[in-house]
Amino acid sequence: MTPLDSLNPIGVVEDVAKNMPGLSGSGLSTQLNVILLLTVLTIAPGILILCTSFTRIVIVLSLLRQALGTQGLPPSQVIVGLSLFLSAVVMAPTFERMWNEGLGPYAKGTQPDQMLAWDRAKAPLREFMIDQIETAGNTSAVFMLLNARGVDTSEPEKLSWDRDVDLITLIPAFVLSELKVSFLIGFRIWLPFLVIDMVISSLLISMGMMMLPPVLVSMPFKLLLFVMVDGWQLIAGSLMAGFMRPAPVDAVVASVVSLVGGPMPFA
Repeated sequence: MTPLDSLNPIGVVEDVAKNMPGLSGSGLSTQLNVILLLTVLTIAPGILILCTSFTRIVIVLSLLRQALGTQGLPPSQVIVGLSLFLSAVVMAPTFERMWNEGLGPYAKGTQPDQMLAWDRAKAPLREFMIDQIETAGNTSAVFMLLNARGVDTSEPEKLSWDRDVDLITLIPAFVLSELKVSFLIGFRIWLPFLVIDMVISSLLISMGMMMLPPVLVSMPFKLLLFVMVDGWQLIAGSLMAGFMRPAPVDAVVASVVSLVGGPMPFA
């Protein structure tokens, strides 16, 4: 190959295809497989952020920063970076299963079927999202999206996660569930700091110091309280523990029945 050929985009794609055995031996040409793979990698970060624990963690940490009243501290880069690494810890078992069951055999060439690799790779991620929706009791979001797509949900006991809920429905339902859970967690975190603000404000008014901003006085006390209880480690540990395996089936059934007012959906 001449130096000019090495700069040719088609030649580069052919070289990549030769070095990735999993991209050959299917219905599509290896060049189209490489282009398809690059397209998936382009949108993968946005999809993975919405399909993982990142949404809940970054929202809770952002609400915590506002509750502390420290304005831009910690910086947004620190909040996002910490959320990414905590998400990596939470999602490590799921990502490992996705690689071992779907992506790994396809990349090594032992399993050349793209659709089979895709089905096996997405199954652990689907299980993770379904577990979180059921544990939080937010199956109503799935019903809402199914109704919007014209699916009959009048008999939820006949619906199935595998048959009736695809990724187009599951991903927005999971995001809505995570938003609800993260704001509820943020509300609980905000309450003790709100009590401190109210106490400081009452003291300042009773002392006739109405021109002094209460936030200026309460912030050191909030920081002291947060440091004394080791707040960062407590919040991070609680967030990661919240993504553990779902509750027993009986508890899930009870929570869903109380929310939807019907039998357990999605057998």
